[in-house]
Amino acid sequence: MLSQYYTVKHNGEHEIVIQKSRFIAHVMRAETEEDAQEFIQKIKKEHWNATHNCSAYLIGEHDQIQKANDDGEPSGTAGVPILEVLKKKHLKDTVVVVTRYFGGIKLGAGGLIRAYGKATSEGIEATGVVERKLMRVMATKIDYTWLGKVENELRSSIYEIKEIHYLDQVEIETYVEEADAQNFTDWMVELTNGQGEITSCEVLYMEKEV
Repeated sequence: MLSQYYTVKHNGEHEIVIQKSRFIAHVMRAETEEDAQEFIQKIKKEHWNATHNCSAYLIGEHDQIQKANDDGEPSGTAGVPILEVLKKKHLKDTVVVVTRYFGGIKLGAGGLIRAYGKATSEGIEATGVVERKLMRVMATKIDYTWLGKVENELRSSIYEIKEIHYLDQVEIETYVEEADAQNFTDWMVELTNGQGEITSCEVLYMEKEV
């Protein structure tokens, strides 16, 4: 598993008009090629009457799966420019379909490359990008009398609270970098005068908007 990478937030859509042609970028996070293909087919069904539904995706930790499809546009003028934007933005596990409704004015090869690139960039911007960072979840169990102090200290620290469970005791789950787990434990023990029960839990990705 990668310790850190960028991908799109979830899914989104954004439209631009260039020389009377409508370009609609559909963006989605896809962790498998099946998911990406399913998304492409879904957009093609929704926009069955469009002139073109061009697409590209980048999937895998090391971008093992890369596909670009011009869907009838001149070779290399649509799918590849979409893919290039994904690469330039260092995105992983992302699929983009750009739907074009022809407006009657031909753009030429250079114009098409710029149009598909622009539609993709703006579509990704509208959807949003997140950084996914591999973190250790640390659970701190405390009595309710400690809640105010511990929560305040955590919120003003470098650590990010994942969730708070209000049970017989309060359990605060916190994202902590693996290398910092011991420092966190020591700090929490000191903060609670040894009254807190600190447990190391699962490793998972924390998402943060960028």
